[in-house]
Amino acid sequence: MAGMQDQKWNQKDTADQNFDYMFKILIIGNSSVGKTSFLFRYADDSFTSAFVSTVGIDFKVKTIFKQDKKVKLQIWDTAGQERYRTITTAYYRGAVGFILMYDVTNEESFNSVQDWVTQIKTHSWDNAQVILVGNKCDMEDERVVSAERGKQLSMQLGLEFFETSAKENINVTTVFEHLVDGICNKMSESLDSDPTLMNASKGTRITENPPPPSNACQC
Repeated sequence: MAGMQDQKWNQKDTADQNFDYMFKILIIGNSSVGKTSFLFRYADDSFTSAFVSTVGIDFKVKTIFKQDKKVKLQIWDTAGQERYRTITTAYYRGAVGFILMYDVTNEESFNSVQDWVTQIKTHSWDNAQVILVGNKCDMEDERVVSAERGKQLSMQLGLEFFETSAKENINVTTVFEHLVDGICNKMSESLDSDPTLMNASKGTRITENPPPPSNACQC
């Protein structure tokens, strides 16, 4: 069975190597804030209310076109539980973008944002782009974190901010579009200051078989 899975990933990887850039993006935040649902909404335009905690890390690939360039987004869905923190921070390396998510109905997830920012600063590239996202904005009756508090925190941290709903498909695509724009702009600035980075900016092709995704999970 494992051999068949490896063969399947080999075939997929070989068939999908035609792109101008590849950006590695991570969705991070506490458990149950909606990271997996957010990813599934963007990548597959699907949603389920079932909650199964992500084990370790999973990813999806989505190809978009930006300024006549074909851009492959490798989007990683990370586990929010503390016991998986060592696993997930190992994937920060090489990431050029982060979606840092909290749940507007969960005060603890909002209070943890600063800790996640520290993780990004500790383990990732200095110029990685980060967007703060307050998810589940459709659940107004259960909201405990106002949009104004989210905006204030984002200003303190120097991050762009959006409230989203994976369930109602509110601002999901917008967040990714803004993140990719930020990555492209930062990449252009880097190339202007150091043209020798041109080859590096092409993005790293996947030279190793990516691990097969874990069982579908909605957190």
